[in-house]
Amino acid sequence: MGSSITFTDAHPIFRQSTKRLHQHYHHYAGVIVDIFYDHFLAKNWSIYSDEKLEEFVERFYQSLRENNSVLSERTIKIMPILFKENWLVSYQTISGIDHILTQMDSRTKNQSNMRFATVELQEYYNDFEKEFTAFFEELRTFVEQKILDE
Repeated sequence: MGSSITFTDAHPIFRQSTKRLHQHYHHYAGVIVDIFYDHFLAKNWSIYSDEKLEEFVERFYQSLRENNSVLSERTIKIMPILFKENWLVSYQTISGIDHILTQMDSRTKNQSNMRFATVELQEYYNDFEKEFTAFFEELRTFVEQKILDE
């Protein structure tokens, strides 16, 4: 998992997306782009998987429930909200992303203004989507190579 996070943060396409937000959101730009990319993955899920998003999400939630002994305290703390509000499915819509960013904004210690980020998502929607699509193809190739190398 650590390799994909390093891959993401250092990737030129991801960094291009974060530059678009950096002026207003500073070091939260990467967090916001990560959520934007989650939106495009959820919205276009059927392109990447034969399994319905809702079915995948339910299996993921069940896995969290069954393995909570290895999860961080922070993850365990947000799980009830994650399940109740079905965050991962809600990522398909801009209103779902807006809701998540507003919740995240209320939990940050510094003034992040993440709750306003869907303005840029809508303004640069096609740019972010193109960047996500190119990035995700490269991420898939990276992960496939990692699996082959092991």
